[in-house]
Amino acid sequence: MRKLDKNKLAFLLFGIKFGDSRMQRSLIIVKPDAVQRGLCGEIMKRFENKGLKLAASKFMLVSRETAEKHYAVHKEKPFYDKVCKYLSSSPVLVMVWRGKDAVELARRVIGATSPFDASPGTIRGDLSMSKTSNLVHGSDSVETAEYEIPLFFSEDEVLSYDLCTDDWLE
Repeated sequence: MRKLDKNKLAFLLFGIKFGDSRMQRSLIIVKPDAVQRGLCGEIMKRFENKGLKLAASKFMLVSRETAEKHYAVHKEKPFYDKVCKYLSSSPVLVMVWRGKDAVELARRVIGATSPFDASPGTIRGDLSMSKTSNLVHGSDSVETAEYEIPLFFSEDEVLSYDLCTDDWLE
């Protein structure tokens, strides 16, 4: 019987190509609308199913100050106040996911910003009902993730660990 190369297995199982990318971290926020609808578990499952590894999680109320820092890039835009108020209006689930190409992979799992443009099979395409309350935030670049993560987690809260399947997928 021929042994299957672990990189080929990873591609077949998860659509992930290893060796041409590096380990990344991505900040994911399950927003108030998703928490209120009881979608936290469904959303987490989608990231795990894509081979990402949960490195940190926190169920919390985001302060207005933290929301403003998080959305600082949008400060001059007309929706800035509304998104800051929304993010701090109700509990959210804040997470850090790790993996090869984690930022891009997480963005594909999430889908387009507008649920009307999001593909079926994505979180927003399948579950979102509103353009403004679009269920989840995901870092849009490695640099953004490295800015966002310390807003919610200290470095010792973000774990790095091995899974029994890691040897198969690296």
